[in-house]
Amino acid sequence: MRALLVKRLSPDLSGADLAEIETPSPKDGEVLVRVRAASLNYPDLLMTQGKYQFKPELPFVSGLEMAGEVVEAAPDTGFTIGDRIMGGAKTGAFAEYVALPASSVRPIPAGLDFHAAASMGAAYHTAYVALVELGQLHPGQTVLVHGASGGVGLAACDLAKALGATVIAATRRGDKLHALAKAARSDAAILNTRRFREQVAELTDGRLCDLVFDPVGGDVFDESTRCVTFGGKLLVIGFVAGRIPEIAVNIPLIKGFSVVGVRAGEYARRFPERGKRIAEELAVLVGEGRITPHVDRVLPLERWREAFEAMQKGEVIGKIVLEP
Repeated sequence: MRALLVKRLSPDLSGADLAEIETPSPKDGEVLVRVRAASLNYPDLLMTQGKYQFKPELPFVSGLEMAGEVVEAAPDTGFTIGDRIMGGAKTGAFAEYVALPASSVRPIPAGLDFHAAASMGAAYHTAYVALVELGQLHPGQTVLVHGASGGVGLAACDLAKALGATVIAATRRGDKLHALAKAARSDAAILNTRRFREQVAELTDGRLCDLVFDPVGGDVFDESTRCVTFGGKLLVIGFVAGRIPEIAVNIPLIKGFSVVGVRAGEYARRFPERGKRIAEELAVLVGEGRITPHVDRVLPLERWREAFEAMQKGEVIGKIVLEP
């Protein structure tokens, strides 16, 4: 089968390329899936560079999540041949076939095609853990979402809006503001200027934000500490900007807010019943038409480099999907 194989770590994707490898054989408790669509996530890029916290043994097949059809399954997995499923693991999705534990896949909710299903899992799970499980979001609150044009950020905007929040979508690119506001269904879209607090204060009549969703880090985190209202939460998702910021603890003390670390995958592993419930609740929201993953573009697997480079340059609104 064809797969995107990472043979060595490199800063410029030179250690990865398409290769012909053996089709995997499912082990006990696993299903073999014909991949119909696989979405690109920022950790996929980081893993090719060795910069992600999970460092798979080389060589490895890239790709966190996918959607497809079951082609082989043991009776004890609960799946049968032909089932449409979505899910994934930390690697393996950018291939024609992938073998996965039955526990890491689930049926595709009604109303989702393969492209949308492949784009939903990691992004919306992260958004739900951050905003609902840890942020305790409720209707009427104001949420500032950084990196809102990316897959995770856009999912956070979509989910927060569906749950009754006022959403301020933030991006570092001025040419994306109009398209972002439309895709995110946000109430406002702002630029991550050096001093964006003034924009936030004006939009909220000085009240600021109950929740700040930050997958960016760096200077964005620093300024975000000035955007959280008393009793609010600054949700740390990641550090796309590269610099891991620091904070003097007197700042959250005096301003009365919490800094909350979000590890959505680990959350589901530690609390599997909650992870299952999150998937069920997201499926309900999809079925009701209240959330919809946004696919920026669909590319064949052989154009994987174009997809990775577009993500690296920040040219994407939502998700890029690769078709093996």
